Amino acid sequence: MTRHSGLLRREGTVVQTSQPSARKGIFLNLGLFQFLSFVRRGVFYTFMINYIFSLMKTVTFTALLGTLNMAASALGQNLLWGKICDRYKLSAKLVIAGEAIAAATYFIVFLIHKSLIDAQANFNAGLSLIIGLSFLEFFWSMSDVGWAALLTNVTTTETRGKIVGTLNFVASLGRMIGIGFAGYLYNNGAGFREGTIFYIVIAMLLTSTTIMLATSRTVGKTRLKADYTPSRSYVAEEPRPNESNTRTYNWFLASLMVIIIGAACISQVFLLFLKLPPEIGGLNATDPEVSLILTAFTIGGMATSLSCGWLADKIGRTKVLAIGFGLAIMTPLAYGLALSVPTMAIVYGLNGVSFWTIQTVGFAFAADLIPENKRGRLFGRYNTVMALSWGPAGLLVGGPLADLQVQSGLSTYAAYINTFYASAAIVAIGTALFALRVANPKNKTTKS
Repeated sequence: MTRHSGLLRREGTVVQTSQPSARKGIFLNLGLFQFLSFVRRGVFYTFMINYIFSLMKTVTFTALLGTLNMAASALGQNLLWGKICDRYKLSAKLVIAGEAIAAATYFIVFLIHKSLIDAQANFNAGLSLIIGLSFLEFFWSMSDVGWAALLTNVTTTETRGKIVGTLNFVASLGRMIGIGFAGYLYNNGAGFREGTIFYIVIAMLLTSTTIMLATSRTVGKTRLKADYTPSRSYVAEEPRPNESNTRTYNWFLASLMVIIIGAACISQVFLLFLKLPPEIGGLNATDPEVSLILTAFTIGGMATSLSCGWLADKIGRTKVLAIGFGLAIMTPLAYGLALSVPTMAIVYGLNGVSFWTIQTVGFAFAADLIPENKRGRLFGRYNTVMALSWGPAGLLVGGPLADLQVQSGLSTYAAYINTFYASAAIVAIGTALFALRVANPKNKTTKS
């Protein structure tokens, strides 16, 4: 059982072991933190790709942003923060430190970027954002490890899917609001050049730090009454560490890695696809229209987050994950068929259903398999796989594939459509691996 789980199952009954008011306070603070985190992401990253592209002029260099971010995050989580989290049990404190460091670093990155813009060194200004945000991510990744460990500590296997789904619903709502503001704050790049977006993000980070400080105190004061006598009818909340669980977890990460690469390799291409002029078949979407399409993604995810976690608790994780993988295969195939902004919003909304299903149920699936004493390290690996969506997939697959086709003489529109087809094919391969090595009845060791 976990230190902060708050529930023991003994002889078929559930016994509450911590004050309900304290637990409600913890989940309220976690919800507020999640909300602000995704408002911030929506405000800052919705148009960051477009802004860097306007400075550097290539898809591949643009994708370098997420690639270096992911590399820095992976190094931090797997080499340092995961081990510290497991050894010293500092999940909440890692979140606090990560958010505070991020606030200070954002300000420094803006000042450097602004000085280069004023010197009319646009390419170097874009490069400074990529390098500066990657440096930030190395330290900020301690927050990712701490959050995953903390969330697992305060949930149980029986309710984890529902709770994670509820928090992801809150996250989707926050992201939708952030994207809505971004559509107006961006203002053709002025929001970044003048610092408005940076200042708003810094204020939210400082607020998040304050919320997590309160959460840390609440968790610290909550104690479990763990005096019990195990019996044959005792049902463990989490699967006990064993070789089969480890093997299943490794295959899960392998299949998820392929799926994430396939689904995410078109993230940057898709944003540029929306801006293509109508004479070559594009939508020529305005900034507010882009925000509308991205908001549809979030709305699809909001409804899904509430339902898929509960459904996964009832019928099994693998069945619900399979639905998410299937949608991740189908939606890229439909991008070229969307001839209007509303139609594209519907299609991208279904892609949001896919993403948030994978995000919600995938976390619960991983948490069911990871033993308590390895949460920091193994969640570091899981977070690394999920972070492939930040840019490496676009740099290694989507960006080069699109650029090479355009350079060979193919129209930009056709090149982007072919890249979407490649995305669907890669996701299909990962889904097949998941079906054979994870969902196979012989490999079922968790609530699958």
